Amino acid sequence: MSAPVLPGFLGTLAPVLQNYGYLAVGALVLIEDFGIPVPGETILIAAAVYAGAGQLNIVAVGLIGFAAAVLGDNIGYAIGHFGGRPLALRFGRYVFLTPKRLASAEQFFNKHGAGIIVVARFIEGLRQVNGIMAGIIKMSWRRFLIYNAIGAALWTGLWVSLGYLAGNHLTAIYHAIGRYSLYAVAGGIVLIVGLVIRHRLRRRKESDPSGGTVRGPSEQ
Repeated sequence: MSAPVLPGFLGTLAPVLQNYGYLAVGALVLIEDFGIPVPGETILIAAAVYAGAGQLNIVAVGLIGFAAAVLGDNIGYAIGHFGGRPLALRFGRYVFLTPKRLASAEQFFNKHGAGIIVVARFIEGLRQVNGIMAGIIKMSWRRFLIYNAIGAALWTGLWVSLGYLAGNHLTAIYHAIGRYSLYAVAGGIVLIVGLVIRHRLRRRKESDPSGGTVRGPSEQ
């Protein structure tokens, strides 16, 4: 079988997959998972599509993606655990890890505990600092390893399955998403504006002691 045509941004990864195959999958997922912004998730989807076309083995793609995800987060954990916030901030500016972003992630992790390790895998931004934050807040490594492995298995399984099943229909799916994305964005904007207006009206009503009622002459 010939290599499938990858639409949109996925297409930029086609030469990487054709030249490096499994190595590209492992390297990009690994690097992304300790904080460097590279298309780790995207390469996983693209590799699964290639596997669906017979260019790669789907089991190998899944296992390599899982192993790289776990190892990458553990490297991040070591960075956070031994280097702490100073090391993360010192080198974070090179990978868009700003003090504000780090503080927000730290607060988020402290609030939600170890369970967030699984959920963070699916959230862009948190996925890249997942291990680093767990190390900074001194989470037990064994506990982190268990939750991280669960998250990595779910994350890898989801994207590998979707990419593999999409196969030759990926281009049609991509164009359909692009066609309706503007409607989704417009709907989201309308919803946000409505919530803002509602919030302001509620605050205005709460700040008005008279409740917004107008008293007649006999009541004054």
